[in-house]
Amino acid sequence: MTIDDIMRRAPVIPVLVLDGSLDPAALAETLVEAGLPVIEVTLRTPHALDAIRAMAKVSGAIVGAGTVLNSGQLAVAAEAGVRFIVSPGLTGPLAAEAGSTGVPFLPGVATASDVMRGLDLGLDRFKFFPATSSGGIPALNALAGPFGNVRFCPTGGITAETASDWLALEPVLCVGGSWLVRPGESDLSAIAQRARKAAALAAQQ
Repeated sequence: MTIDDIMRRAPVIPVLVLDGSLDPAALAETLVEAGLPVIEVTLRTPHALDAIRAMAKVSGAIVGAGTVLNSGQLAVAAEAGVRFIVSPGLTGPLAAEAGSTGVPFLPGVATASDVMRGLDLGLDRFKFFPATSSGGIPALNALAGPFGNVRFCPTGGITAETASDWLALEPVLCVGGSWLVRPGESDLSAIAQRARKAAALAAQQ
């Protein structure tokens, strides 16, 4: 499965910062059943790797690690069973390691120079990050203009109310959604309701 395949599986990739409030396997089952099989677990908390191990065993879940900053984090995430990695930025060493290990890689970009460096490294799928504070939709439209074959997953500051605006853009395959699971939340039914609404955005693309 390539990073392009993963980005096209659902319109929203839940971006999760897990604090132990939820059973990770139950959360993954909830998201998959709601129509969001691609799940990004950020490596920002002590719970992340254990959550990835549990989620990776859930049928239908495509679990990735986010906030991967270096080759060491890539290695431990791969050992935990991730199917892809996401980084807030783009570095040559991390791109090379992802390429050599075959782990699909979605690096963050915010400028034309970032995209050009990625293209030099053989990449053409990127996370536009941080999306809203980097200029929002006008900035992404301008950035995408010179790069016709590049596609993006905008992440950072996108909400349930604005996601459809981003998904309407031709260069956008999906968006990252941190609104789906709120800090400290334990109500899976509320998460399921938000996830179903997010999954339904595919019909509007």
